[in-house]
Amino acid sequence: MHTTTSVPPVLRLRDLRCEYPGESGPVHALRGVDLDIPAGSFTAVMGPSGSGKTTLLHCAAGLQTPTSGTAEFDGRSLGTLDQTELARLRRRRVGFVFQSFNLLPALSTMDNVKLPLRLDSRRPDRRRTRALLARVGLGERTGHRPDQLSGGQKQRVAIARALITDPQLVFADEPTGALDIRSAREVLTLLRALADQGQTIIMVTHDPVAAAYSDEVLFLADGAIVDRVRRPTAQAVAGRMAVLVESAEQALNAAAARR
Repeated sequence: MHTTTSVPPVLRLRDLRCEYPGESGPVHALRGVDLDIPAGSFTAVMGPSGSGKTTLLHCAAGLQTPTSGTAEFDGRSLGTLDQTELARLRRRRVGFVFQSFNLLPALSTMDNVKLPLRLDSRRPDRRRTRALLARVGLGERTGHRPDQLSGGQKQRVAIARALITDPQLVFADEPTGALDIRSAREVLTLLRALADQGQTIIMVTHDPVAAAYSDEVLFLADGAIVDRVRRPTAQAVAGRMAVLVESAEQALNAAAARR
């Protein structure tokens, strides 16, 4: 696996904060996150429910505007880009695997995967698309619509769609959450290989086994990075997560008792 030292960051976050209005006051989804992601690295993000993992991914990918702070991709601040420039960046240099798939129901597997290229006015290479679908185990499902696919198959379509543009940076929100053990292993092996070939992967996951494929695991709690583990093992990750979940539950119980 790659090491994560002495490599220029492709993504840099500085004092990133994100707040939402709540019934009893503002909800602090992110609390001053500072983070450098080296090019060609594979980073896993973990934390208890509500810790800010998906918000972090969305702000870093330019899908959501933070309340304050900066997110820089390849040296350029996302906050300086208008919506057209952000859309062009996401179509050409960033891939995003959504937890909810976000497939178009009327399109076939093949056409869903080709969609980012068509939106960017590029002619899809049918042979390359078929090869990518075969790589994620969907070589026999190219003509199927989403309603004809299982949850795991839909997830693999979403992964193929994120990779079709050969993006420099891939964000994956729970990419193995709907997959069986064998399919999950194939997807994680693919993501690991992409990082080894120079693409940068940032993956939110709840699975310590999935996190063990990464170079480094970041642990979020209450909107802040509270720990990190380099060269992770599933056992080390599971132990750290157990501590964080217990702390989060104790905090919730204490807050409920004060009400």
